[in-house]
Amino acid sequence: MNNYRTIRKIGEGTFSEVMKVQSLRDGKHYACKTMKQPIESVDQAHNLREVQAMKRLGPHPNILQLHELIYDKDTGTLSLICELMEMNIYEFIKGRQCPLAESKVKHYMFQLCRSLDHIHGIFHRDVKPENILIKNDVLKLADFGSCRSIFSRPPHTEYISTRWYRAPECLLTDGHYSQKMDVWSAGCVFFEILSLSPLFPGRNELDQVNKIHDVLGTPDITLLQKFKQSRAMRFDFPPRKGCGISHLIPQCSAAALSLLHLMLTYDPEERISARAALQHPCFRDLRYRHLQTETQA
Repeated sequence: MNNYRTIRKIGEGTFSEVMKVQSLRDGKHYACKTMKQPIESVDQAHNLREVQAMKRLGPHPNILQLHELIYDKDTGTLSLICELMEMNIYEFIKGRQCPLAESKVKHYMFQLCRSLDHIHGIFHRDVKPENILIKNDVLKLADFGSCRSIFSRPPHTEYISTRWYRAPECLLTDGHYSQKMDVWSAGCVFFEILSLSPLFPGRNELDQVNKIHDVLGTPDITLLQKFKQSRAMRFDFPPRKGCGISHLIPQCSAAALSLLHLMLTYDPEERISARAALQHPCFRDLRYRHLQTETQA
């Protein structure tokens, strides 16, 4: 870290802390993410899922860019030097009194769907407002510490995704889920940016399922049986008709509501993909603008 000057701490998680630093070589500011657990070797550092994913996925306009990897073999400390963004989505909407213009929300969601479409070889598994960064209206998906390859065999048993953004298949099966879990999480984020409130703020796993059923209603029993090795049969789900998403955000346009419903479809096989979401009428104007920009470039 001799080539960087630490300015201040900008974040901390369970496994790492993030500092704002300045490069002594080019004078630019970066985000330095330092792992709390020591790493045994430089090979282990390069083989970390997060490092592998960021190297493989970048550069992309909607994926946080890894600038440099710094490993201190004396202490086993690993630091990821990444581009510096302004804030995360949680910080952006926290404390806001007035909802954002829907056009701005769509602009952010189009970019989030682009990032999810780009990472189609892996699933992120922790899409939430804190892991979505913005700067000058550009959105980037970050924190690939929980990601897995789509080719890894289920069950994926370790802890995944923050509870409020966890898809039904993650709550109701013993690790049988796919990339569609990220689309569900993105749908929860979509609602939260529109309404400034979390959609399913469950206190525990069972309450999380109940919060989902309060809004979407209970799924058909045949769907519950579809989940492989389903834990759902251990729960008692009395038939319930949900209040519906439209009831919670009456100001939402028909196009945005349609996409929300498709992203928050209970059955992952029926849930829209990120690629199909990009083609949804909700993003018609953004697709045209994006196409114009690419043509000019």
